[in-house]
Amino acid sequence: MLSVVTVDGSTQSGSLIDEIVREGAHRMLAAALEAEVNQYIAELAAETDEAGRRLVVRNGHHRSRTVVTAAGPVEVRAPRVNDRRVDEETGERKRFSSKILPPWCRKSPKISEVLPRLYLHGLSSGDFVPALQEELLAFYDFPSTNRGPRRWPWPRRAIRS
Repeated sequence: MLSVVTVDGSTQSGSLIDEIVREGAHRMLAAALEAEVNQYIAELAAETDEAGRRLVVRNGHHRSRTVVTAAGPVEVRAPRVNDRRVDEETGERKRFSSKILPPWCRKSPKISEVLPRLYLHGLSSGDFVPALQEELLAFYDFPSTNRGPRRWPWPRRAIRS
């Protein structure tokens, strides 16, 4: 994907690095979904009907949807599977459901975890500093090395419950 970069290093949709990260996330997610579907179909390739046709086949893609991830909003088009197998007990057709991106998923679990915590820690009252402090410390914490910021840009305070 080509984009015009301005003098300050930004694009129409934000900074160039953010756009590269979102594009990488989009490609990785698409590849992971394709691999998951291909593995599912390969495992069930031996199951056929009376006419010798496979019961589990690819069937195009679902409609595009936007998933909010840590890299920002990512457009996803999940592969579709036509599973014609029937459950013996219930008599209903079996369905493929992605473990990576379930049909109900619109936000990554990490985003879903952070929002309630930010709200509970003062975001609702407009006090952003204590709420964001704990979340941002996770990004600046370097447990495996001794390198890191010598002086924090904000004071470390305990969040009062």
